[in-house]
Amino acid sequence: MKTFITFILAVSIQLTVFAGDFSKVGTTAAQFLKIGVGARAMALGGSFTAVANDVSALYWNPAGITNLSGFSFAVTHTEWFAEISHDFAGAVYSINESDVIALSVVGLNTGEQEVTTVTQPDGTGIYYDVSDLAIGLSYARALTDRFSVGLTAKYIQQNLYNESANTFALDLGTFLRTGFHDLIIAMSISNFGGSMQLEGRDLITVTDINNNISSNYSTDARLKTEAWALPLIFRVGVSMNIVGGNDPFLSSDQNRFTIAVDGVHPNDNTEKINIGGEYAWNEMVFARAGYRMNYDLEKWTFGLGLLMNVGSQKVGFDYALIDFNDLGKVSQFSVELRF
Repeated sequence: MKTFITFILAVSIQLTVFAGDFSKVGTTAAQFLKIGVGARAMALGGSFTAVANDVSALYWNPAGITNLSGFSFAVTHTEWFAEISHDFAGAVYSINESDVIALSVVGLNTGEQEVTTVTQPDGTGIYYDVSDLAIGLSYARALTDRFSVGLTAKYIQQNLYNESANTFALDLGTFLRTGFHDLIIAMSISNFGGSMQLEGRDLITVTDINNNISSNYSTDARLKTEAWALPLIFRVGVSMNIVGGNDPFLSSDQNRFTIAVDGVHPNDNTEKINIGGEYAWNEMVFARAGYRMNYDLEKWTFGLGLLMNVGSQKVGFDYALIDFNDLGKVSQFSVELRF
């Protein structure tokens, strides 16, 4: 446990030292990894690192899956801009009271687009698509009744027409219950790993290796693309039950109000702060809102949720509305089953 905490602190210090005073937008690949999943988490403005008690914790903080027992499964669908779809699916299984394993898949797809050229601006009759994929295998362990750690190893792939790039990365997380009025402190690092470099048949060209010799044979050559780093994200979050819960400031049997705050440090942009609040009635009906600070467009988020008992299982439905100001609004839907 000491080694793991030391590693987390060392990486966070390095991120702070090399961050600089400027934004490095456009310097990382696989930007789809920065799109949040889980309608509940997104309705809270992305302030979920220290909440992390449903399947979407696999994205925000893998240590949070120790809050789940039995078997849980969830899917999330987002209709992004320009008819781009973004989807998440995750399954979590608790082996025993301490150990939990999980599998997750995140995908983004643009749908088919027609190829156009300078000579054929109306289309060539050939279609292409752009797709991204991340598959993760997670393991988390509750080291004590208050402290948990989690790790996700994931394979990342991007496809653009006839070109593709792939690499591997790790997500690390910690989850600490302080014992003071349901206060939780958590940290996570996402996308710690290799770089992405496009390769494919469209990079093969014909070239003359010596222009000084006439009528010589032109040979095949492969164009070399640059390697780009992944969007490394460091998060620190706190959450607390103000009303209701196990040890709140104000006791209530039917009502709960939780507030959460996340500090986000990406390696390709400036630092950001996410703030969210969740009201629950009988842990059945939920209303949520969030605010995102230091974002170019994203500001307010809102959401509703419903959790029902169906036999011995629980079924949850969540909806989030994310306001992107001039670009419009994006809706996200999630369904979760707990066995």
